[in-house]
Amino acid sequence: MTQVLLLGGTFDAYVLSTLLHASGIAGVYSYAGATQTRRTPALPMRVGGFGGVEGLLAYLRDKQITHVIDATHPFAAQMSRNAIAACAAAGIPLLSMERPGWSQQAGDHWIQVPDMAAAEQALRPDDRRVFLAIGRKQLAAFAGKAEQHHFVLRVVDRTEEALPLPADSHELIVARGPFRVEDEIALLKRHAVDCIVSKNAGGADTYAKIEAARALRIPVIMVDRPQLPQRLRCQTPEQAMGWLKSLL
Repeated sequence: MTQVLLLGGTFDAYVLSTLLHASGIAGVYSYAGATQTRRTPALPMRVGGFGGVEGLLAYLRDKQITHVIDATHPFAAQMSRNAIAACAAAGIPLLSMERPGWSQQAGDHWIQVPDMAAAEQALRPDDRRVFLAIGRKQLAAFAGKAEQHHFVLRVVDRTEEALPLPADSHELIVARGPFRVEDEIALLKRHAVDCIVSKNAGGADTYAKIEAARALRIPVIMVDRPQLPQRLRCQTPEQAMGWLKSLL
């Protein structure tokens, strides 16, 4: 019997869960639980980590998983590495569904960096007000610059967890995409943003901030995606369904 483990956390994963359910393919949608506000997938859902490679391997065997589709966020690198290792050990087919990254366009002023530490180093003294469009997990990388810069943060939901930045060094915006270009332009103007730090997440939901930066000639420090081992990849839920059906 086919039993798919769908590692989710993206809108494309949500779409794929709907396609799997409509096709009558059994599966489980696994969600890390990093955010409280989430779309409810069509498949049965589990929330939380697995406990590393060994924990994931035990789950695959216990639940008799036959196929794994990794549709996590492009920056959820550790989960993707664990999936690669566990599926190899279990002999289970693995497909990574990875949306294309953004490409620099005419009029963009990007400073491309390999990681958050490099992004912090790329901030200039003149970047007094910085829009950190990176979520909450990697904010600590910028704690050392809290005296030189004022940060505008945008997160998906509000939690009681304290942020690793002094309270007087940042403003917090709680919002979930998709965002419109005109709204992003208004936000950047309202907060007098001098620079944006962004992950190259790809997709349409949050691309508007890149278009807004282009329109306002605001530089973007663009953090490259983490490097992962070679694996079978696709870009869309439809392609993932095609791969899965070809194996059934």
